[in-house]
Amino acid sequence: MTPAPRPDERPEAEPPDVPGFRTWRGVYLFVFGWFVLVVGLLTVFTGIFS
Repeated sequence: MTPAPRPDERPEAEPPDVPGFRTWRGVYLFVFGWFVLVVGLLTVFTGIFS
């Protein structure tokens, strides 16, 4: 007999078909990190080249 899952545990959704990422959370964090990096670089370059 297998125990029922606890209510606070969510079953893992379908894994992403993106190489190097096991979870969607990892994909989202990677994309958000790149977004922050690009916005930061745009801000720095605007200050330097204006």
